[in-house]
Amino acid sequence: MTDSGIPLPERMRPRELSEYVGQRHLVGPGCILRNMIDSGNLSSFILWGPPGVGKTTLASIIAHTLDREFYTLSAVSSGVKDVRDIIDRAKNKSLFSSSAAPILFIDEIHRFNKAQQDALLGAVESGTVVLIGATTENPSFEVITPLLSRCQVFVLKSLDSSDLEILLNRALTTDEELAARRIVVDQTEALFRQSGGDARKLLNILEIVVGATPPSEDGCIHLTNKAVTTCLQENVAIYDKGGEMHYDIISAFIKSVRGSDPNAAVYWMARMLAGGEDPLFIARRLCILAAEDIGLANPNALLMADATFRIVHSIGMPEARIPLSECAVYLASSPKSNSAIMAIDSALSAVEEDKTAPVPLYLRNAPTSLMKELGYSDGYKYAHDYPGHFTDLEFMPDTMRGRVFYEPSANPQEDRLKAYLMSCWPKYYTKK
Repeated sequence: MTDSGIPLPERMRPRELSEYVGQRHLVGPGCILRNMIDSGNLSSFILWGPPGVGKTTLASIIAHTLDREFYTLSAVSSGVKDVRDIIDRAKNKSLFSSSAAPILFIDEIHRFNKAQQDALLGAVESGTVVLIGATTENPSFEVITPLLSRCQVFVLKSLDSSDLEILLNRALTTDEELAARRIVVDQTEALFRQSGGDARKLLNILEIVVGATPPSEDGCIHLTNKAVTTCLQENVAIYDKGGEMHYDIISAFIKSVRGSDPNAAVYWMARMLAGGEDPLFIARRLCILAAEDIGLANPNALLMADATFRIVHSIGMPEARIPLSECAVYLASSPKSNSAIMAIDSALSAVEEDKTAPVPLYLRNAPTSLMKELGYSDGYKYAHDYPGHFTDLEFMPDTMRGRVFYEPSANPQEDRLKAYLMSCWPKYYTKK
């Protein structure tokens, strides 16, 4: 940050579409989003892409270009009440004005829960607001289906080297504070590589390097690969736990554990810890991994992950790195099974098909004489009164009989479970 106190990315934020760099497949002449802007016929959409590629900027430019009222919310700090307040304001304004619907921009919309997203449906459907959502996550998984069906999805791409070159030259020539520093660009390879196609990161790195590099004998600040590398060696901007590479590295960590590679797992964990990631965030991910990917192949994995979370919470860093490493190695080295998550997701799908299937009378409690007279609990068999602690009583609703949700995976632990289930329920579990 230079003398003005305003970060370079904010000073360089485009205000007009002509200044916008990148995403030519969307905003170039004749392209879909450009046509929507030029016609003024704006419908709700979601911008999906990595950090720093212009999602927020594009939404702001569209509102400015079309002279629309612009409301903005962050999914990190806003709740259902905030959403409803804005919708009410938009409704009230429409009663006294014939102007076009305002734009509601929601940053990180993937962090909105179902209730928050549900609150948007009516307003989007009726056109009370035009929703523009921004997300770094696949909206197919993070946005509820009813809302997704009412929005187009536009995919934004990382900026290429020509885009970054434009941004660099523009910053050096149009920003007053940089132009006064007499900066000479000798090399750009390290700068562009560290930026990773992210405009915000490019400008942040540029500002850091310029601020940390003394002028040479010629009075100029020389931008070189060595200067960039030296400035960033100890800089946590390489891993931004609020965004940036966060999503890529946590994804690599999760996939390494799931893929049974303990070496890669501890490497990616080290990258997160070195970048200042909250160790409790990593511990939570280990708990999820233990249940989702190891599951019944090794039930002890969940116990270890839970213990790790509690220990990390108790002792903190730097010692917390040790139980985190132990747990990551154990989980990565454990046999894998996703049978538990497959079972619950299959059961949830069945519930969506029929949410009203009645509980069989013999499975219901009969705490009163009237309920006993009505047949509640009549015919129930107490399992422990029978050989092997098992009866052939059906426990599913009548409409669900024969449905199998839990399919044991092929591993020693679940082989034993399957053998037991085959002895209990041969009509449902057989050798395959």
